[in-house]
Amino acid sequence: MLTITRKLEFDAGHRIPDHRSQCRNLHGHRYVLEITLQGDLVETEGAPDRGMVMDFADVKSLAMEHLVEKWDHAFIVYEGDTQLRRFLDSMPGHKTVVLDRIPTVENLAAVAFGILANVYDAHYGVNVRLQRVRLYETPNCWSDFVRE
Repeated sequence: MLTITRKLEFDAGHRIPDHRSQCRNLHGHRYVLEITLQGDLVETEGAPDRGMVMDFADVKSLAMEHLVEKWDHAFIVYEGDTQLRRFLDSMPGHKTVVLDRIPTVENLAAVAFGILANVYDAHYGVNVRLQRVRLYETPNCWSDFVRE
């Protein structure tokens, strides 16, 4: 099996409500998302993606539609952070993403994997499956969610 990886970036805010340091405050990051797909080469004569696992432009457009455009310039909040949710709800038209878990980079990577696996797995290419999501919170800190 071959793998390919596409990197995308987006900006989002969050907070870790019970954190003992500064991350309990409202803040944001320039997230970097790496999507690694595994699959076989397309060998169909005349296919535009012949010789590829999947066209990188398609990898990008699907990730943009299903994840990045929803999270980019949004504030990602835990559903149990009720005080912050009330504050965000008080701003008409504010772009807020509510999650069922605290928006740590580990949890965001897991959520992203779940969303993107539903998009890529077995719908494109030949035996294409999402293999890994790597999400950088900073250039020096990231989380990997890897398919077992």
